[in-house]
Amino acid sequence: MASKCPKCEKTVYFAEKVTSLGKDWHKFCLKCERCNKTLNSGGHAEHDGKPYCHKPCYATLFGPKGVNIGGAGSYIYEKPQSEDHPTSPTSPIDSAPKPEERKVNNPPKGPSKASSITTFTGEPNMCPRCGKKVYFAEKVTSLGKDWHRPCLRCERCGKTLTPGGHAEHDGEPYCHKPCYGILFGPKGVNTGAVGSYIYDKEPETKAQP
Repeated sequence: MASKCPKCEKTVYFAEKVTSLGKDWHKFCLKCERCNKTLNSGGHAEHDGKPYCHKPCYATLFGPKGVNIGGAGSYIYEKPQSEDHPTSPTSPIDSAPKPEERKVNNPPKGPSKASSITTFTGEPNMCPRCGKKVYFAEKVTSLGKDWHRPCLRCERCGKTLTPGGHAEHDGEPYCHKPCYGILFGPKGVNTGAVGSYIYDKEPETKAQP
């Protein structure tokens, strides 16, 4: 049974279908929510289940403000909380600051290597691959999730991927060729500019007689 396109809500037939974000779309319905640019399956960003082009729309709408997200430059790190003096239960009189203490201005401490490098939302997110915290300096965002750079890999072959430079199926990343084509591509359909490709699962190795 043919599925419904999430953009126009009309039936999507096989010949006009592209799959992205776990849904089937008409080829010309897969557009950026902000600028209406036509997108390629797996070649776009995502927010709240809707597709966006990487630049400028996704970066303009959802990119961190004032933070260098390129390869070189500086990052803004959240200042760590001081844990030098553990708190203990005291009376209200003991906890009140003394007059002399109000005049003392301690110099701010710089971020330590062990401190969390977070986004502006506060707590760092969990990597969907390894289940560990993703700090800002090691983060890449794809499929609406934050990943460690080495953890954003093809689900089939383990090849390291770049955000927006891969295909997606059921929320999992795949390299476009050969893995996505082999697993989910149409059989015997020309998907390139020249020649034809026949995608099929890798043949099983048969024992020699």
